[in-house]
Amino acid sequence: MANGRAHDRATWLLCLPFGLLWWPWLGPAGFGSGAAAFLLGGLWLSPDLDTRSNPTQRWGPLALLWLPYRRLLRHRSLLSHSPGLGTAGRLAYLAAIALALSLVLQPLGIIPPPQRLLALALALWSQQRPLLLAALVGVEASSWLHLIQDGDPMPRLPRLLRRRPGRRPGRGRRSSRNAG
Repeated sequence: MANGRAHDRATWLLCLPFGLLWWPWLGPAGFGSGAAAFLLGGLWLSPDLDTRSNPTQRWGPLALLWLPYRRLLRHRSLLSHSPGLGTAGRLAYLAAIALALSLVLQPLGIIPPPQRLLALALALWSQQRPLLLAALVGVEASSWLHLIQDGDPMPRLPRLLRRRPGRRPGRGRRSSRNAG
């Protein structure tokens, strides 16, 4: 399992080559979108946000936003360290925080109402879909890099789903008269 410095070094080393993958289709904007999202995913939206880690500390005072996430998830759980699911969970968590903040701050006139924010997000998606897809793939790719460096891209199953030693799948508990 790699330490935080190794994760950071690999993220910095591979962000530019990852961005270059997008250049033929999306040009300089695709390069920038892919490379920046790869960096963002590896340095700020890492699977290690479920612990006290370098990515958590990079959030500075906003690291408090990740405290409920850390309390709800065990380190290397299915919801934090799964390919696809982990990234989707972190992005959904951020979206939920943004929605909550918009609901709280909207009456003060600081931020537009949630409906307006949703309309802006949908407009951005319809106008910049290729660049946003490059960004989403960049965040996910940096997560995969992290998981591969940790030694296995698949997280531990929850205890309820793990097979217990000495038990055969599909069989109930052995009775003493069948044991033998």
